[in-house]
Amino acid sequence: MDTAQIILLVIVGVLSLLLVVLGIQVFLILKSVRSAINRVNKVLGDAGLISESISKPVVSMSTVLSGVKLGSLIASFLTDKKKHTREDE
Repeated sequence: MDTAQIILLVIVGVLSLLLVVLGIQVFLILKSVRSAINRVNKVLGDAGLISESISKPVVSMSTVLSGVKLGSLIASFLTDKKKHTREDE
């Protein structure tokens, strides 16, 4: 074998080894990214449940307050009507 062939063989071997190591590293990085995405997905799901459990009482409280406001408006209207009918008599 020539010196050039030996050098080329060594270079090809080193490059092959580097590509194998690089492939393993990329696989490990993608594996950790996948687990991180799964954790973020779980956190977002929990946040959705928490926001839903908070929004239900707020919506019901808003409905109650709207009912109270409507009731006070009706009561105000009725008291004003009674005053007008007493003044007419």
